[in-house]
Amino acid sequence: MRILLVEDDALLGDALQVGLREQGFAVEWIRDGAAGEAALASDEFTAIVLDLGLPRMSGLELLQRVRNRGDHTPVIILTAREAVDDRVRGLDLGADDYVVKPVALKELAARLRAVARRAQGIASGSIIVGSLSLDLASRAVTYEGSPVELQPREFALLQELVLRAGRVVTRTQLETQLYEWDRSLDSNAIEVHVHHLRRKLAPTLIRTVRGVGYMISRED
Repeated sequence: MRILLVEDDALLGDALQVGLREQGFAVEWIRDGAAGEAALASDEFTAIVLDLGLPRMSGLELLQRVRNRGDHTPVIILTAREAVDDRVRGLDLGADDYVVKPVALKELAARLRAVARRAQGIASGSIIVGSLSLDLASRAVTYEGSPVELQPREFALLQELVLRAGRVVTRTQLETQLYEWDRSLDSNAIEVHVHHLRRKLAPTLIRTVRGVGYMISRED
C-alpha cells in the first residue's frame, strides 16, 4: 500500500515515514498542503495521513479540495488538536478516520489497513483470490492451504496485484511501490520479484500483459 503522509513536523514526519515503512507501507512524505495537493493531482495513493496545521494550505482546506474534485482516497487526519469541533469538521469534510497525536504506530498502521479495506470493499483483514490468501495485518500468505514465506518487497508487490485483482497493474505503479522501499532500485527489480513470486506460488498466477504490466485474475 502506498501512503501519502502530509506532515510539516520534521521529527514526527521522519518517525512516521520510517515506522510505517517498517510496517510494510510505501510512504511518500510531503511537508505542506500545497505540495500535498500537487502530489495527489499527479499520482495515486492507497490512503492519506493528513496533518491539520500545515503551511501554505491547511489540512482541512486540502481535504475539502480533494473531495470537491471527486477524489475518494481514504484520509486519516493526524493532528495534535483535541477539540471536538476540529474532529467534526474533518469528518464532515470527508475524512475517514481521525487520530490525535501522539499515536501508537501500530494503531495508525491498523487504521490505515482498515480504511484501505473499506475502500476496496473488503470486510475482514484477509484478502482471498481463488486459492491465494493474504492477511494484511500479519502479512501472512497461504496458497492452496499451505503457508508461503515471502520477503517484504515480494509481499508488497503481491499485495498491490491482489488489491487490484482483475485489473492490470502497470510496471510504473509497481516500481513506485518498491521505490519507496529502496531508492537504489535495479532496473529489473520488478521482473526479479515477479519471477520469485511465480516460483513460490504458481507459474501461471501472475500474468504478464506485454508492454503494460502484470495482473492476477479474480478467479486465480
